Amino acid sequence: MRLSELLTPDRVRIPLRATTKGDVLRELVDTAVGGNGDSAAEVLSAVLQREREFPTGIGYGVAVPHGRTPALAGLVTVAGTTPEPVPYETVDGEPVRLFFLLAGPESTAGDHVKVLSRISRLVRREPVRQRLVAARSPEEFLRILSEAEVA
Repeated sequence: MRLSELLTPDRVRIPLRATTKGDVLRELVDTAVGGNGDSAAEVLSAVLQREREFPTGIGYGVAVPHGRTPALAGLVTVAGTTPEPVPYETVDGEPVRLFFLLAGPESTAGDHVKVLSRISRLVRREPVRQRLVAARSPEEFLRILSEAEVA
């Protein structure tokens, strides 16, 4: 399962306008649900619950907030970058500029884990992280991601 196939330009926010963790999560969720207010509240609740259990800052300036909720019919993935680092609980204590959000129903748990693993493997490569954060458009972000997935 390739990330570049799960993401589309309308699911990549460059730049994210938010400057706090909570606002970044809201902006990513809004991108994921496309303005559906009822779904947004449920998805945000699932993501925040997961954050309370174990923060999703994986280090390297990357966070992968995620949650499981019946509010969505399938697995939804969105991504975004911020111009400035955002304070976030991370394993290395560093703030975050690169975000991937995953949300979906319990029935997508297997795919959910595969996508989390894929993200983790890609962002461990510093040149990939740097290029993604430097991307100036969703299309450029997706091109970089696609190239990294075949490398």
